[in-house]
Amino acid sequence: IKGSNYLETLSKVGRIVFDKTGTLTKGSFEVTEIRAEEIAEEEFIKLAALAESSSTHPIARSIVKAYGKEPDISQVENLTEISGHGVKAVISGREVAVGNDKLMENEGAEISGDCGNATETVIYVAVDKKYAGSIVISDRLKDNSKAAISALKDIGISDITLLTGDGEAAAKAVAEELGIDSVYARLLPGDKVDKLEEMLNNDNKKLAFAGDGINDAPVLSRADVGIAMGALGSDAAIEAADIVLMDDDPLKIPK
Repeated sequence: IKGSNYLETLSKVGRIVFDKTGTLTKGSFEVTEIRAEEIAEEEFIKLAALAESSSTHPIARSIVKAYGKEPDISQVENLTEISGHGVKAVISGREVAVGNDKLMENEGAEISGDCGNATETVIYVAVDKKYAGSIVISDRLKDNSKAAISALKDIGISDITLLTGDGEAAAKAVAEELGIDSVYARLLPGDKVDKLEEMLNNDNKKLAFAGDGINDAPVLSRADVGIAMGALGSDAAIEAADIVLMDDDPLKIPK
C-alpha cells in the first residue's frame, strides 16, 4: 500500500471496476481448438506462432506453446502490434494478420464458420488478406473471484463493473457467473479510460479499479484507488497502482 491516503480513500469507495483477464480469471490461456481453412493445420499454427513470437501477452504465449517448437524468427519481417486488435507481420513473403474480428475487418478478410462459445476467446488469422481460420483459447476464473464479488456486496459495495477488451458474449458469461451487474466489452485501452472518466463524472462515489495488464496502467492511474495484481501483473501496472496484491487473490480486495 503506497500511502495511508489510499487506505483513507479505500474506506470511502462506493464503486469497484474490474478488468477481466488475469484479474478475475487466471490469465493462463490454453489453445483448445485449431480451425484451419484453406491451409494445412501445421502451417496455419506455425504462421500464427511466428506472428505472435515477440509478444508477451498471455494469449500470444499460448499460441506459441500450441505450436510446440521454437519459432524461427528469422522468417519474420515488418512485425507490427496494433493495440486492441492484434499483430501483423510478413512471414516468408506472406502477409499474416493474427487478432480479433476488428483486425479481420481492417484486413478485408471475411470470417466464416463457427466462432466459439460464450466463454472462449477466438483469435482469427488472415494470410495475404484472406481469412485462413481461427484459434479457440480458453481461460478459467480464479477460485476466489465469485467469493470476492459476493464479499464486496456484503460490505455494501453494490456498484461493480467489468471492463474488458473481450467480445460481448464472453464478457457477459463471466459477469453472469460472478454476479456482476454491469459489463462493457470490446474496449480498446483508450476506451477503458473514457469509460472510467464517464463513471467518475456521473456521481461523487469514490472509484477503485483492479487490473493487471500493461494496458491497464492508464486506468489504474486515473481511478481514485488503483489496485494491481502483483504476481501476474505487468511492471507498468504495478508502477501505476496505489495498492498491489502480491498474490493476485481478488478476495484480498474486500478484506
